[in-house]
Amino acid sequence: MMKHADLTSQKLFRLIKNKEVQWAGNARLRIYGKLNCWSGKRMKKENRVFFKTKGEAINDGFRPCGHCLK
Repeated sequence: MMKHADLTSQKLFRLIKNKEVQWAGNARLRIYGKLNCWSGKRMKKENRVFFKTKGEAINDGFRPCGHCLK
């Protein structure tokens, strides 16, 4: 799990481009979803975390987003 607040814009772009992050989550609500989910795009930067796999998110105690992962 990587916190958005700890990453620069360039580093985040590189991670997404290299498919090192494919899922985003809300650390406060413990919900994860796709990077292009409209709900995820609205969350605050300080609450956003990134995962490489779904399994990583689930192991960290996150549940799927109700909008993009029905």
